[in-house]
Amino acid sequence: MDNRVALMAIIVEDRDSVKELNDLLHEYGDYIIGRMGIPYHKRGINVLSVALDAPNNVISSLSGKIGKLSGVSIKTAYSNVGNANG
Repeated sequence: MDNRVALMAIIVEDRDSVKELNDLLHEYGDYIIGRMGIPYHKRGINVLSVALDAPNNVISSLSGKIGKLSGVSIKTAYSNVGNANG
């Protein structure tokens, strides 16, 4: 299966979900290119971006699991770039 590059935009409004979110990101760590988290203290939320290089089903699985967390919103953008080897 071809890998795709994707970017997940995640907003965490419920701090109680942070550990579960971090556990999921750790579980899928082999596919993560990089991540950036920004605490927005004024609004009491955290904003994260996660770049991935993974098969589509892996990206969808992670996105679905994150979306089920309480107080967490996620959107995923996919590139049209396939495998680097062809």
